[in-house]
Amino acid sequence: MLDPSGFSPPHRLPLQRWQIFSQQPDLCVQLADATGLSAVLAQVLINRGLKNPTEAQFYLNPDSIVLPSPIDEFPDLQKSVDLLVQAISLKQKIAICGDYDADGMTSTSLLLRALRWLGAEVDYAIPSRMSEGYGINIRIVEEFHREGVEIVLTVDNGISAYEPVFRARELGLKVIVTDHHDIPDKLPPADAILNPKLIREDSPYRGVAGVGVAYILAVCLAQKLGKTQGLITPLRSLMTLGTIADLAPLTGVNRRWLKLGLRQLPTSELAGIQALIQVAGVKAREQGNFYIKQENKNTKSLKPEDIGFRLGPRINAVGRIGDPQIVIDLLTTDDMGLALEKAMQCEQINQRRQQLCKQIEKEAVEWVENSQINLLEKRVLVVVQPNWHHGVIGIVASRLVERYGVPVFIGTYEDSGHIRGSARSIPEFHVFEALQFCDDLLGKYGGHRAAGGFSLKAENLQAFSDRLSVFAHRCLEPAHLKPLVQIDAELNLDEINLDLYRQIDALHPCGIENSEPVFWVSNVRVVEQKIVGENHLKVTLSQQLKNGGYARIQAMAWRWGEYFPLPVRLDVAYRLTENNWQGNTNLEIEIIGVRLPQEQTDQSVPVAALAKAEFYYENQKYNCALYAKNSGQEIRIKTPQGQVLAIEKGQKIGIFGTNRETALPVDVRQKQFFNLIKSAMAALQM
Repeated sequence: MLDPSGFSPPHRLPLQRWQIFSQQPDLCVQLADATGLSAVLAQVLINRGLKNPTEAQFYLNPDSIVLPSPIDEFPDLQKSVDLLVQAISLKQKIAICGDYDADGMTSTSLLLRALRWLGAEVDYAIPSRMSEGYGINIRIVEEFHREGVEIVLTVDNGISAYEPVFRARELGLKVIVTDHHDIPDKLPPADAILNPKLIREDSPYRGVAGVGVAYILAVCLAQKLGKTQGLITPLRSLMTLGTIADLAPLTGVNRRWLKLGLRQLPTSELAGIQALIQVAGVKAREQGNFYIKQENKNTKSLKPEDIGFRLGPRINAVGRIGDPQIVIDLLTTDDMGLALEKAMQCEQINQRRQQLCKQIEKEAVEWVENSQINLLEKRVLVVVQPNWHHGVIGIVASRLVERYGVPVFIGTYEDSGHIRGSARSIPEFHVFEALQFCDDLLGKYGGHRAAGGFSLKAENLQAFSDRLSVFAHRCLEPAHLKPLVQIDAELNLDEINLDLYRQIDALHPCGIENSEPVFWVSNVRVVEQKIVGENHLKVTLSQQLKNGGYARIQAMAWRWGEYFPLPVRLDVAYRLTENNWQGNTNLEIEIIGVRLPQEQTDQSVPVAALAKAEFYYENQKYNCALYAKNSGQEIRIKTPQGQVLAIEKGQKIGIFGTNRETALPVDVRQKQFFNLIKSAMAALQM
């Protein structure tokens, strides 16, 4: 008899659930005729919720939308402007309390630049990530008071800071809170509060990040003082950088502002942004002239991924493991020499951040694998280990979500007997509500649907883990526990061309709530594959065409080295990318999902079994069979209740359910599955 754990290892694929949007060909034709886009991109517009030509035109031309005045949308905006106008005229000292993430640091830099431009006496403070944590605190308030500050202005924080704001008012300070985080039950007693969560839900300003709120305040203040000339464009650069780095939704006014901001970034007059672009090696790319005004045709532009994956991480790294003053100096200086010096410091800190993330992720995965935790039963992953840098564990949490498909709460022990942690989630699980559910077990916490931070006493860890599992069972079905791949439409390899790629520019900026189009192609052949760089997978794909010919394309799958080698035949979900080399532009694809070709997994298609048998296990009758697959062999065991356990040779994870689409991943090393498989193998005489 052959032990299941002793099979020679075949191909392993990521556990995923594919969701392919329903195609609407008639509406596609209508939108394609109205917009000039290809039918496949018209389908993408439909998938984004655009149901008629008027909505599509507004989406493609956000500048054509008449925006309401922010003064009419934010109840306390006029009061905030008046307070600052008075402070500037009376030479009162203003102090900004920022935050140490990219949103907080760009917000701080934006208001420092604006207020100095407008003649204010202004300084700033950012709490220590290591010793104080997020948000304004009583120490900072009392320090401001000793320094003669009369107005405190929070950016990207403050909405939950009741006690510090109360203390500031006790000391006679005026407080303006600007923030975008979720609204607590009790608002702080500030003189004015600017938060898009407090305005109407259908407002175009509803999704602005903290830096967006700061931008609105700065622009309105400059307009009031009649000093907008020469100020708005550099502020827009900072707002664009911070909004994308903070993963704010790219809808509403964000889409309008960033479409322009991304075109302006390559020629930004801010020394810090130019230095950051230079050090990061970011190249502005020619933007397709589809739906760009005549005078801006062929304008070079950055894309959101240039900020999200190149510029933003270099800023965020400093806030995570360095001194935020480096970034503030970078973004507020006009000295190119100093800017390059600070940008190089960002680069070096980011390299250190990458090393930390790699090591912590490795240790976290080893812990999960060795613990043999049943994620199907827990429905949430809680990982806490000593000696991890809490400044980077949030990044590791995101990677664990990608890997395991469950909400992840990750933390590290502090000397005080406390744990500090970060959380990242899947769409069906609300992190902030989960933390509220554990309120009595936690110290400080905050966040929103997708992410959060928390602290707790180490003695409460087990209770915290158990409580999170209870919450997860209330909102997560077993089918949710596979990473979701949302796919817009089928696009064969021979349909990929530069014209289509340029048309996608009309959909930009893409990101949160306006995702980059994802296509899929069926039954392609993996012609070549190899591991490159830091465990990435480089692949050549080929598809046979109806005329008998073949279409080929190069592909990259980031951090997929563990899935090498891929099976010869696959369905592939992908995004289009371009590769510029020595003046030539070639299209490639980024693989984001794979599955075995659907015809191979469709249970309605009869497949001959290599062997069949019946056997008894714990006094119940089971049926089993051995099937050939292009990746090796698979055992299928049918239970008396009609469910099927399927496991490929060499795999630790099988699937269990009534059909493959709804089947759940299971760890076959668990005793009940392991012994069942051994009995089936004996019956099949393996």
